[in-house]
Amino acid sequence: MHTQDLYDGWTLTAVAGPVPADLVGRRVRARVPGTSHTALLEAGLIPDPYLDRHEEELAWMRRTDWAYERDLDLAPAAPDERVDLVFDGIDTVATVAFDGHVIGRTANQHRSYRFDVRTRLRPTTQRLTVALSSALVHAEAEAARLGARPLAYDQPFNMVRKMACSFGWDWGPDLQTAGLWRPVRVERWTHARLAAVRPLVTVDAAGTGHVQVHVDVERSGLPGGDRPLTVRAHVAGADVTVTVPGTRSAAVVALEVPHAPLWWPVGHGAQPLAELVVALAGPASEEPLDTWTRRIGFRTVELDTSADEDGTAFTFRINGRPIFVKGANWIPDDHLLTRITRERLAHRLDQAVDANLNLLRIWGGGIYESEDFYELCDERGLLVWQDFLLACAAYPEEQPLWDELEAEARENVARLTPHPSLVLWNGGNENLWGFMDWNWQEALDGRTWGFRYATELLKDVVAELDPTRPYADGSPYSPGFALEDVHPNDPDHGTHHQWEVWNRVDYRVYGDEVPRFCSEFGFQGPPTWATLTRAVHAVDGGPLTKDDPAFLLHQKAEDGNGKLDRGLEPHLGVPDDFADWHWATQLNQARAVQFAIEHYRSWWPRTAGAIVWQLNDCWPVTSWSAIDGDERRKPLWYALRSAYATRLLTVQPREGREVLAVVNETPVIWQGVVRLSRQRLDGTVLAEEDLALAVGAWSVGQFALPTTVATPDDPAHEVLVVRLGSLQAVHTWVEDVDLALDPAPLRASVTPVQDGYRVDVTATSLARDVTLLVDRVDPDAIVDTALVDIPAGGTASFLVRTRARFDPAELTREPVLRSANDVVVPRLGARDLTQSPA
Repeated sequence: MHTQDLYDGWTLTAVAGPVPADLVGRRVRARVPGTSHTALLEAGLIPDPYLDRHEEELAWMRRTDWAYERDLDLAPAAPDERVDLVFDGIDTVATVAFDGHVIGRTANQHRSYRFDVRTRLRPTTQRLTVALSSALVHAEAEAARLGARPLAYDQPFNMVRKMACSFGWDWGPDLQTAGLWRPVRVERWTHARLAAVRPLVTVDAAGTGHVQVHVDVERSGLPGGDRPLTVRAHVAGADVTVTVPGTRSAAVVALEVPHAPLWWPVGHGAQPLAELVVALAGPASEEPLDTWTRRIGFRTVELDTSADEDGTAFTFRINGRPIFVKGANWIPDDHLLTRITRERLAHRLDQAVDANLNLLRIWGGGIYESEDFYELCDERGLLVWQDFLLACAAYPEEQPLWDELEAEARENVARLTPHPSLVLWNGGNENLWGFMDWNWQEALDGRTWGFRYATELLKDVVAELDPTRPYADGSPYSPGFALEDVHPNDPDHGTHHQWEVWNRVDYRVYGDEVPRFCSEFGFQGPPTWATLTRAVHAVDGGPLTKDDPAFLLHQKAEDGNGKLDRGLEPHLGVPDDFADWHWATQLNQARAVQFAIEHYRSWWPRTAGAIVWQLNDCWPVTSWSAIDGDERRKPLWYALRSAYATRLLTVQPREGREVLAVVNETPVIWQGVVRLSRQRLDGTVLAEEDLALAVGAWSVGQFALPTTVATPDDPAHEVLVVRLGSLQAVHTWVEDVDLALDPAPLRASVTPVQDGYRVDVTATSLARDVTLLVDRVDPDAIVDTALVDIPAGGTASFLVRTRARFDPAELTREPVLRSANDVVVPRLGARDLTQSPA
């Protein structure tokens, strides 16, 4: 096998559609992988679509046709040689021509294409052209042909196999890319090649690892192409060779590895990986015709969906151990996909691990991620839940969409089987729910909507190609029940999406239900100040406000700012100042999600997982993310790290009283004595109790709070402080708007340390959610902790990593040093700081 990568030498031309006059007929140098947007950006011919209102200025690109072209000088093929043009990804609707002859047509971003050009090679320069038609125009034509289907947004993303969020989402821009988004190359090969390799890995009860390597071979169809072949596979000391007769094009190589080292999710053990090498050779050949190498891990995965007294479980078992999923939903990390590098992904996944996550759900409106993504998850022990790419819409089951979806599913299931991080195939996002609740049935009037994709096609592909992993029909989904018998979003059965919170009700409603597994929930907050002010500027050149048209273009949720304000009102009030509003909404986002996660974790094992919406952003935007589009950590990131910690103390309601829920996600018993202190906000101790506890490994203990500390005399002036070793939990009985919080309780000092500063903050009265917004003085600065409650008389230290030069005193005051105290808008009388009667 000889490979020639085709990265350079391309030009891009806008060939039809509403093309600006200065681009008509203009050839632009282009790199591959790349898209129309990235090529024009690199040439300086369009503004950055992520800044201000430039997204609107580029709407013309949605209906434009493009052509990628380059010249090739390829030697003619030998008599026994195949020469293929290979496209790992074309976005999306394309006609591929070589030397003036059409060699293929494509309409699927999510699969690869291979074209045999051996008979067309000439001893001269030849032209390769990829003509890309507007995916939007194509989708509209399909909708007209098949009949429109219900969907969550305006444009018919359900009519073309293209990244759904390319057409815009409630957190993403409408930048409909077109291009060669994954590598292009020439492959020259003789006799045969490895078309697909699927290692299916299991571990038996004795600890022996079994690797069934399923190999699909493509024969050349040329002289010598029907000869017998050998397939050799070796891993971890096991080495087996099998023969593939000339009449066959598939083989299975079975390998056994005694005492296989187990791969575990992060926090549960190590992640040993073993290199699996597969070589294809002729019967007398010393040099292989083709080779394939990946790293695999030995582990088992089961999904418990058994019925019990509370409904239907949804619990992952890895190597036999039940795992509480501490997850986040993952969207493409940059809307312009070809800009995502391995280094960027590594940084993002490190941020996930540092926030104590153990699973990422690849959401069905995005893409099947790159090999880099899954390899990095394998290395870090991050579990992966993989949606098939069907989201928030009714999808026609007619041709050619059925065959396209089957082809992409087969290719990607085969591609991803080596990765131990991958633990679930999921049939789509919110489609079953949409059919039941979003007025689809009347609109469909009997037309197909994708039900058979979820319940037949995709399920059958997984059963055939990857039986080692579980499959779910969708999310949300009630396993084992017909849609009309048990609602797919019933919290008592399987997976649940909780979107009443955020859309309609206060976040404390999270506590009203105990879902078996919450695979989507979340709350919005703006990006960090540095990200926001880099990307968004007031239209009139003045100070930015939340109602500015530029800000609103970067707020894609329906009535997003209204929901932010209504979410603030009962907890912090709604500040008038924009900087205060920005901080308050970030804080409220963090609190809402932390409230939900602590509630869910306290109900383990009944609740077996929480996957927050969402980890990351694809551009600068107000959204549900914990990490913004410039890769900066929002306050929510720190809340995730706290709520997903391996050991957690949280006060929770149970049957009309309060208990201390003690979460121990470690392999040893957690023993200790908890100090419970009911205090006034000024630190005066009203009652104290010590509580001895012991909580088993991987479990949650619940301990009733003594009445003396659980019953306040004056809720507006009191707080419960819970301490066990270095851990602390602070519990109040009323919202901050009703607490008599001192608006300025903090005293801070700064000490230079290596790589930055240590900021010591002392509270003279209870200070809630003390945070250093360090990006206000240095966009690249990072602080080690945030959202710290400091009881009266207490001190917290913050380490700030920065190389910037600024007055260190800026770290000790607003707008850097913030707390809930300085932003809360109290209800009438709530800030009466006088002591209440004893």
